Amino acid sequence: MKNFLFLFSFVFFLVSCSSIEIDPATSSEDEAQKILALGLSHEESLRMASKLDSPHLVKIVTLKLNNARDEKIQAVIDAEKSQEFAAKVKVSEDGNEFVSMEISESLKSGILDTDVDLLNYYFESNKDLSKGLMDHRLNLSLVYNSNKTRDYRSVSFCDKWNNCDEKIEQNATSINVSNCKNTTCDYKEVFNIDLKDDFLRNTINEGFSMRLISDKKTISIKIPKAFLVGYLKVAQ
Repeated sequence: MKNFLFLFSFVFFLVSCSSIEIDPATSSEDEAQKILALGLSHEESLRMASKLDSPHLVKIVTLKLNNARDEKIQAVIDAEKSQEFAAKVKVSEDGNEFVSMEISESLKSGILDTDVDLLNYYFESNKDLSKGLMDHRLNLSLVYNSNKTRDYRSVSFCDKWNNCDEKIEQNATSINVSNCKNTTCDYKEVFNIDLKDDFLRNTINEGFSMRLISDKKTISIKIPKAFLVGYLKVAQ
C-alpha cells in the first residue's frame, strides 16, 4: 500500500510539473538579433548589450555582436576580391571555355622553417552545349623537397566543420624531379581534379576544403570563397 501511495504521489508530481507554464527565457541569439535590427553603430550596439539582465548574457551577446561585425567586414573584403578575380578570368572567343588566374600559396609541412611546400592551382571549365552543363576542373600542383616522392593517390572534400567525405582515388597526372642535392630533390606532383557544377555552386557561400592524401603525408587545401565566387560569376 505504501509503495502504491508513493508511486501515485510521484506520478501526480510529474503531471503537476508538466502543467506548469514556464516563460521561455530570451535567448542570446534573440537579443543579438534585436539589437542588430536597430541598425546602430557597433559601439552603440555594444552599449545596448551592456544593459542586459545578466553578466553572462552580456558576455554572450557581445561576442555575437563582435562576430556579426567581423562577418560584415569580411563580406565586404570578399566582394572586392571576387570582383578582382572575376576580371582576370579568361574566356574563349566562343564563350564556352574559361580559365581562372593561378593562385600560389606556401604550405607549412613540418617543424622546421624550411619545411614548406609550394601549392599552385587554377580552375578551367568547358560548357557542354549538348547537355547544357558546365564541366569544371581544378588543376593543382604541389612542389616539395624530399628524399623520395610522396605519391599522393586520393583526395577527400571537407565542409566548414572539417568533416570530410570518403577518399576518392586521384593519381598525379605527372611527377617531375629537379634540383637534386645530396639525398634530396624537388618533386612536383600535378593533379587534374574534375568537379561537378552542382558541387561548386553549393559551396560558393563558404568556399571548400580538401585533403590531398598519401601514405606518407596528408595536406589540407582551402579554396577561398572570394576566388570561387569571382570565377563562377564568369564561368556560367
